[in-house]
Amino acid sequence: MIRRNGPNISKPYGELATRLRNDFSRLNRKILLQVLMIASAAILLGILIQHILIDGFLQDIFASGFVAFCQNVLSLSQRESINLYQQLFRNNKTLWLAGGLFLLLLFLFYWALARMTKYFNEISAGLDKLVEGAAEDIVLSPEMDFMESKLNKARSILEQRERAAKEAEQRKNDLLVYLAHDIKTPLTSIIGYLSLLDEAPDMPVAQKAKYTAITLEKAYRLEVLIDEFFEITRFNLQDMVLNRQRINLPFMLQQMADEFYPLAAPLGKQILINAAEGLTLWGDADKLARVFNNVLKNAMAYSYENTPITIAAVEDNTNIVITFANRGDPIPPGKLDTIFEKFYRLDSSRPSHTGGAGLGLAIARQILTAHGGAITVESNMECTTFTVTLPAMYQK
Repeated sequence: MIRRNGPNISKPYGELATRLRNDFSRLNRKILLQVLMIASAAILLGILIQHILIDGFLQDIFASGFVAFCQNVLSLSQRESINLYQQLFRNNKTLWLAGGLFLLLLFLFYWALARMTKYFNEISAGLDKLVEGAAEDIVLSPEMDFMESKLNKARSILEQRERAAKEAEQRKNDLLVYLAHDIKTPLTSIIGYLSLLDEAPDMPVAQKAKYTAITLEKAYRLEVLIDEFFEITRFNLQDMVLNRQRINLPFMLQQMADEFYPLAAPLGKQILINAAEGLTLWGDADKLARVFNNVLKNAMAYSYENTPITIAAVEDNTNIVITFANRGDPIPPGKLDTIFEKFYRLDSSRPSHTGGAGLGLAIARQILTAHGGAITVESNMECTTFTVTLPAMYQK
C-alpha cells in the first residue's frame, strides 16, 4: 500500500473552527443572559408596579380620579361610578396586570432586539469596508471583538495579496522590457550576419563558416529568450494535474547532471551526485524533473567558476530530502523568501547572462506544494544550499 505524507492542513482549519464555535458560543451565552435578565427585570418591575403603585399609594388616587371622571364627564352617580370602577378594574385586576406585563416585556424585547440588530448592522458595515478596501481598521462593539479581529485579519490578508499581485505585475512588466531588449540584440546580430552572407556570395569558406556559426549561436540565444517570453505569458499552475509514478531518484539526478555537463565543463564546474541506490519517489516525473532542472540552473547561474555543485539525496523518516549546494555570492537575508516569488530575479541587471525570467524557483515551489513538499534556501559566505523536501513512498 502506498502512503503519502503530506502537510496536515486539517489541524489549523480544525483549530480555526473550534475558535469560531467558542466565540459564537460566548455570544450566544451573552444574548441568552440578556434575554433572561430582560424577563427577570420585567417580572420584577411588574411586581413592584403592582405592590407599590397599583396596590400602594396610587390605588386611592387612581380610584378617586376615575370616579370623579365618570361623575363629571359621563354624568354618572357616585355609586354607578364606583360599580363601573370595580367591574373594569377590581374584578379584572389579574388581566390588567398580565396585559401590562406583556406590554412591558414587548418593549424590553424590542429594545434588546434593536441592540442585536445593531451587531448585524456593524458586521454589514464592516463587510462593506472590506469590499471597498478601506484603509482604516474595522471597529465593532466590544461584544463582537472576535468578529472585529477576524474582519481586520481578512482585510490585512487581502491588502497583502493585492500588494503582492501589484509587485508581481510590476516585476513581470520589468522583465518584459528586459526580454524585449535582449531579443533585439541577437536579432540585430542575426540580421547583420545574414546580410553579409547575402551580399557576399563569394565569401571565403572559412569566413562564411565563421559567420554561419555566429548566426546559429545567436539564433539559439533568440530561441531561449522567446521561450522565456512565452513562459511569462502562460505562467499558471493553479489547475495542475499530477501523473504520479515511481521515480528512480538517483537515475533522474544523474541524467540531469549529464545534460548540464556541456554547460558546466567550459566554466570548470563539476556536478557531483550523492544519492543512495534504490531511493524512490512517488510523483509526477516530468514536473519533478522541471523542479530539479530549475534549481540546478539557478545554481549554475550564480555559482563561481571552477567550483563544484553538489546534489545530495537522503531519506529522513517519512521524507526524502534533496539538497543543491554551490559556492557563490551569498543571497541577502532579506531576499531568502522573495526569490521564490513570481518574476523575481536576484540580479535583474544581468538577464542576458542568466536568461531567467524569474519564474524557475516560483514554478519549483508550486510544483512541490502540489506534491505535498516544500523548498527552502540557506545562504552564507561559504555556500548557498537549496533544500527540497518531498514525501517518501512506502510499499507494504
